[in-house]
Amino acid sequence: MFALDFFIEPLQYSFMLKAVVVSTIVGATLAIMSCFLILKGWALLGDAISHAVLPGVVLAYVIGIPFGLGAFVFAMLAVILIGYIKSNTRIKEDAVMGIVFTMFFALGIMMISKVVSSVDLTHVLFGEVLGISNTSAWYTGIILGIVSLVVITFRKMFTMFCFDPTHGKAIGLPMSLVHYSFLSLLAIAITGSIQTVGIILVIAMLITPGSTAFLLTKRFITMIKIAVGVSIFSSLVGAYSSYYFDIATGATIVFVQGLIFIMVLIYTKFRTPNQSRMLE
Repeated sequence: MFALDFFIEPLQYSFMLKAVVVSTIVGATLAIMSCFLILKGWALLGDAISHAVLPGVVLAYVIGIPFGLGAFVFAMLAVILIGYIKSNTRIKEDAVMGIVFTMFFALGIMMISKVVSSVDLTHVLFGEVLGISNTSAWYTGIILGIVSLVVITFRKMFTMFCFDPTHGKAIGLPMSLVHYSFLSLLAIAITGSIQTVGIILVIAMLITPGSTAFLLTKRFITMIKIAVGVSIFSSLVGAYSSYYFDIATGATIVFVQGLIFIMVLIYTKFRTPNQSRMLE
């Protein structure tokens, strides 16, 4: 009875119900994207886009448009700029990402310094899921739901893009279109998650679940399932912890994901061959 009350009591409040639902949706979507990023070796790309949206968030606040719109515009600018520099120079991709995201993030900090009385930097960087409005909650749920649906529907094409784009191109798949479609979906997922977990914490949620699942299985579909499960569990722990212990929701989610990764890492060092085959 106590256990049932423990889970039901917070859901009697609308703000907690929204927090639980939105955190779960954000966690599941970012976990799916995480698997593709880990396989592609693009963990830094999520970092780059997450930082690059800061000027868009500040600009959107100043002119009075939705945060998501301003963030998406700058996310796409970052993607296009990274692609252009990579295609027209000999600079390696990770260096290009580092240059672009630090420049955009610095621009955002500069803009915040001019409107510091109006913009809460902590809110922009770390999110505020407990204070999310009904409109923002619906926006986040619908946008990320669509992203998840599209990625799962076309997962075979995106998997080919991650594993062997050369072969995909050879058999007639439009790899350039797939490339920019994936980047656009990633940008949408990040911008849709900012208000919930913030710019900084979304980076961890795009890396840790996929990395954890990668340690446990060699099958991609199993990897996605494990990553989503880890992320949803962490999101629920974060939401309930914020209610019972009055601590930051987004930070708790990321911390739990990190703990799970460490435990899985230790487990993989000591598991038997039979245990390994069960997941494979």
